[in-house]
Amino acid sequence: MPAHSKAQQKAAGAALAAKRGDIPKRDLVSASKDMEKSMTEKELHELAATRRKGKPDHVSRD
Repeated sequence: MPAHSKAQQKAAGAALAAKRGDIPKRDLVSASKDMEKSMTEKELHELAATRRKGKPDHVSRD
């Protein structure tokens, strides 16, 4: 499941770092905090590993 935007990819990377213990969970905000709680480390890795080239900065929520 690749990330749809650069923002989603960055949030997944932050959530993955917190899940692995590299950064404190208290430093997470909004989307990354929700991702850390609801997704497995494998799912977060798949989102965070998405290439950013050609991705929009943000995708609107329709």
